[in-house]
Order: sequence, then structure tokens, then C-alpha cells
Amino acid sequence: MPTGKPYAESSEQNRDPILTVLRGFFDAPGRVLEIGSGTGQHAVYFSAELPHLSWQPSEVADNLPGIHAWRDEAGLDNVLAPLELDVRRRPWPVEAAAYEYAYSANTAHIMSWPAVCEFIAGVGEALAPGGRFALYGPFNYGGRFTSESNARFDAWLKGRDPQSGVRDFEAIRELATDAGLELAEDVTMPANNRVLCWVKRC
Repeated sequence: MPTGKPYAESSEQNRDPILTVLRGFFDAPGRVLEIGSGTGQHAVYFSAELPHLSWQPSEVADNLPGIHAWRDEAGLDNVLAPLELDVRRRPWPVEAAAYEYAYSANTAHIMSWPAVCEFIAGVGEALAPGGRFALYGPFNYGGRFTSESNARFDAWLKGRDPQSGVRDFEAIRELATDAGLELAEDVTMPANNRVLCWVKRC
């Protein structure tokens, strides 16, 4: 890895299981808006493996240089220059109903709950009718952690930022419903994570 390129071990560990889901869910050619692209590792990896997609990374300003570094090294035609996007600032700098797909990994538990509300609402606005949204991360069900490791992770998150934490699936589903999204599938993933797959109502 070249000096100066950001690197997240978790992105390497979870990319292949996520790719398996995306192959089936993002199956037709289209544009993908990735919210919270982090280092940019997923953007370049998924774009290489899914060449029928045009991938739009996005992040807050501080993280854009790292995404540029990964994109420049990859040299892929279907990875667009990263877009500055803070989910809390509405309207988003994207055209409404412009994307066939939206994707986000390990974001909902990092954001504050008001930011999560803006995040899901923004996805609903960005997706075209029939568009699909894949959200990866840990979730609680029935107000309970699904594992001791998720409970420890939640405590660690809240120790760092009291506004963050593992989110309740039911609360996310309510936000998604309000944003015009219907749950299509809830996929079990390694390390007590899930991929929640949504479809925008036509």
C-alpha cells in the first residue's frame, strides 16, 4: 500500500461477503451513490468487481483526499471523483431520483441519531423509483443486542461519542418507510453484521 493512502482493515475483511450480496442486488447496469465512503477501499474494489456499475463515492471533506488516492491508483473508468457530502446538510449536492442504487457501510452507528434520520431521508430522495439501497452494519432487534461483541462495540462507540451507537432495526425500518423504501431482504453477515436491502417504491 503506497505511503499516505488510508487503510481500514475492516474494509478488507468484509468486502467479499458484501460483494456476494451486491452481485445479486445491484444486478443491472446503473449508478451507485455510496454514502460515507471512508477510505475509498470499497469504492474501488466493488467497481472493479462490478463493472456494470458507475460508482459515486461521497464523504465529508476531510476524508476526500484518501478516496482520491485510492481512485487514482486504481485507474478505473467507472469510479467517479468523490463528492463532498455531509448527510446533515440538506439538500444534498446530488440530483433527486438520479441513482439506481445507493450503498453505505458502517455508517449508521457512527452518526448521531438526527444525522441517521437525514441520511435515510436523503437516500430516499436520491434514489429513482424502483432503486435499491444496501445498508451494511450491526443492528439490534427488539431492542436487544444480537451478540456480546455488539454490546461491547456499542459501549466503545458511546464512550467515544455518546450520540453514536448500534441502531435498532425497527427504528431504521420506520425511517426507511417514511422515505419511501420497502425492505426486500435482511441478510445475515459474518461478525454479527447484516445487510439491509431496500427498494424505493414506484
